[in-house]
Amino acid sequence: MSTDDLLRPDRNAQARSFGRAADLYDAARPVYPAEALAWLAGDQPADVVDLGAGTGLLTRGLIALGHRVTAVDPDEQMLAKLTAATTGLVAARPGSAEALPLADSSADVVTAGQAFHWFDRAKALPEIRRVLRPGGVLAPIWNLRDESVDWVERLTEVIGSSKGEITALGAAEPGYFGPVFGEAEVRVFRHEKPLDPAGLVRLVQSRSYYLTAGPERQRELVAGVEDLLATHPDLAGHETFPMPYKTYAFRVRPV
Repeated sequence: MSTDDLLRPDRNAQARSFGRAADLYDAARPVYPAEALAWLAGDQPADVVDLGAGTGLLTRGLIALGHRVTAVDPDEQMLAKLTAATTGLVAARPGSAEALPLADSSADVVTAGQAFHWFDRAKALPEIRRVLRPGGVLAPIWNLRDESVDWVERLTEVIGSSKGEITALGAAEPGYFGPVFGEAEVRVFRHEKPLDPAGLVRLVQSRSYYLTAGPERQRELVAGVEDLLATHPDLAGHETFPMPYKTYAFRVRPV
């Protein structure tokens, strides 16, 4: 079974679930380490399309490095949050990876932060290649919880793995971006996001599997996280604690 087969059930409902929780998403999710973004997009100003840009967590990091960024997302609520919170943006356009509202050969880099797993690869990859200039790079990136830390591993037992976590590991497999793109260069960067107990609950509530669950399942997820917070020695009684992440960054070039 392919990674796409694993991701297909309820893909569209989950992919479109974030807009109604845009404020929560923007506050709860981690940003990306600057060294990862410099490796993805280079250290010279470039024309970057941030695809599936959401509320702009990746967009703002790219702008801070001096890049000229156009944000694209299918959810107008997410784009509204992005434009309200972002300065220095070239443009914000509603659109999908499968039908990009962009001219041919208009981008040096196309990024996708916590988003590539929602795309229909068969349609999206030719579109991304169309808008890339010669020598351009497709650069998906994911923040994954570092499950080598015991309490984080226990958290995954409570809430499960997301579609992004499945895809980020599968994207390093040979041929994943083919035949339109070649093999990926992959680097992993480590960083942390400080959390308090309420912040950990909000992080879980920002995930698609929570947003699309029924009330009973939502209560189960929150109760499981609260029990972990109350019983795990690395969390119980702590006002704050670091959430450790491994950031998987990919650079892929057209063939």
